[in-house]
Amino acid sequence: MSAEEGEEEDARKSSACGLLVLYNSVFHRSGRRNERQPSTPTSSSSAGSPKLTLSNSKRRRPGSDEASLLASSAVASHASLPHHHKPDAVPAPAYHKAAAMQKEAGRNGGARATTRCGSIVAAELDSMIHDHQRTRGSGALVRASSGNVMLFGNLGNIRAPGAVTASHNVLDNLPKTAKEASDGKQQDSEAEAAAAAAAPAEVLCRALSRRLDPEELKEMGNEEYKNGRFAEAVALYDRAILIDPGKAPYWSNKAAALMGMGRLLEAVAECKEAVRIDPAYGRAHLRLGTLYLRLGEAEKAIHHYKLAKGDASSRDVTQAQALQMHLFKCDDARKRKDWHGLLQESQSAVSAGADSSPQLFAYQEEALLALRRQEEAEATLRNAPKFDVDASTKFFGGPSNAYFLAVRAQVDMAAGRFEEALNISQRAARIDPGSREVSAVARKARLAAQARSKGNDLFKASKYWEACIAYEEGLGHDPHNAILLCNRAAARSKLCQWEKAVDDCTVALKMRPSYTKARLRRADCNAKLERWEASIQDYEVLMHEMPGDEEVSKALSDARLQLEKQRDRSNNFITITSKDQFKQFIATSRLSVALLFNKSRDVSIQTVSLVEQLSKRYATVNFLKVDLERDPKLAECESSLPVIKFYKSGTCIESISASDHDELESSLKILSK
Repeated sequence: MSAEEGEEEDARKSSACGLLVLYNSVFHRSGRRNERQPSTPTSSSSAGSPKLTLSNSKRRRPGSDEASLLASSAVASHASLPHHHKPDAVPAPAYHKAAAMQKEAGRNGGARATTRCGSIVAAELDSMIHDHQRTRGSGALVRASSGNVMLFGNLGNIRAPGAVTASHNVLDNLPKTAKEASDGKQQDSEAEAAAAAAAPAEVLCRALSRRLDPEELKEMGNEEYKNGRFAEAVALYDRAILIDPGKAPYWSNKAAALMGMGRLLEAVAECKEAVRIDPAYGRAHLRLGTLYLRLGEAEKAIHHYKLAKGDASSRDVTQAQALQMHLFKCDDARKRKDWHGLLQESQSAVSAGADSSPQLFAYQEEALLALRRQEEAEATLRNAPKFDVDASTKFFGGPSNAYFLAVRAQVDMAAGRFEEALNISQRAARIDPGSREVSAVARKARLAAQARSKGNDLFKASKYWEACIAYEEGLGHDPHNAILLCNRAAARSKLCQWEKAVDDCTVALKMRPSYTKARLRRADCNAKLERWEASIQDYEVLMHEMPGDEEVSKALSDARLQLEKQRDRSNNFITITSKDQFKQFIATSRLSVALLFNKSRDVSIQTVSLVEQLSKRYATVNFLKVDLERDPKLAECESSLPVIKFYKSGTCIESISASDHDELESSLKILSK
């Protein structure tokens, strides 16, 4: 190892202790950090400058090496800062001033030199902290340690309000303080501090200066980026930019780290600054083209890929051109209301590289809503990119962002989030007040939300008929809203309109198969209609979705028990062989459905099969299969065969043609109640 390398190694070891002394002097013993106390002028050259001192109750030993450490720290800090960040208290040239102070310390025991050097370092750090807090919008005091000289809110233990602390710390790459290195080993800390304090001041100066060098900060940022610690990388690139804002690579590298964090719109701004500084910087153009591709801006992506020249490949341009074609097909399909085509083309565009385009995700959501696939639309919304509304409006334009928000409002409304849908749709209308489409969505959200709120209030007041009407008003504005359908089913169930309630729930479940409330309500209504098999099917699905739910488990057990009892009862599809037998059945108070036919006229097999199926669904109804050829007396007064008649207490209450299957089921639903 060369002498120079040895000196640098000693400097790295000693930086910790020297800065620890600085930490104790500036922060722990000075009362308020922003309060600078007057001191005796250090030299004639500093006249007219603010007078600073380092408040410390402990007197230092004459000739102490701490004076050298503090002086070298001041030189390093001052040499590394931009001109406009240098405090007025440090006269130029600072390095020669510090050297003179060291000589004076050697001649006069070091006491006065230590005080002067401490004043310079205190001013340096105070200025650096103030500048950092001013850029971050914070005036609160923060704690500094010897390891975080760069003073960034999201690095180490200096944390500004609102700063994000990552799981990994960039300080892992910096020299540790004596206290950190010892980690509780108090008996060794004094020896380590003494060894660090004995390092030559010139070596510490060079080490601290290198730590604030923008190129080294960039390299450290690159290392953090490679390790996936993007927040730390951004902080390091930010510091390099602060020192030297005229270097395009710093801005471009920061954009790459922002991309890793998903902050694409900010990354675009950083890349734009890079190409403004250096219009021929191909890598920045390539990165900007990739950003525009991901955001669905195909034309801009092609433009920057071409400006990147050798940094971009022909494949990049081809990919952007393919995206451009998919976008054209999406617009065409939407105009023609070809929802299947729109869904397919928008998904293809995302696969082509536009994985963060709000427009393409909005296309998919709109198409899925139109196809009554509401749960898929909601899942697509969850996976869509999340950008700040104002930033998105500025980047994509008002009409485009208003469309994104209007579609999102419709997805929220379909999911029952009426208040959110109302707020978002109103914001979309404010962004693009001239759009009829956006205004229509806002109006629909407002009226549907009002109807639902009104219906809920009436339902809670046990005014079920009025609640049913209120929900119907909401469905008039949003006919395919599964939530309103399920709410109306609840009101109809309370009115004993179980068949209608089942129909509402069935429609809601077609659009939202995982809608637990609708399935539970349908299962209950089918149980009231004694359709045990249908009820059991729904309860079994619910048990899979809600394992361990005691109420569902009990309802399922009850339904299975009732089904067994129904099957144990005698078959209610009875073949009549005599007139007396026929009169005996129709005379009961139970509803009887009689299929009267003559084999010679050949009743259809479909009709017999239908009646047999209905007999299983309606266990409380007697179904009679009457073959008129078995007893001639049965054929009296029957001129039109085959025919189906409904009897109750010996009286025929309705007669329909045996071939009219729809009328048969409809009449049975009404008369069996």
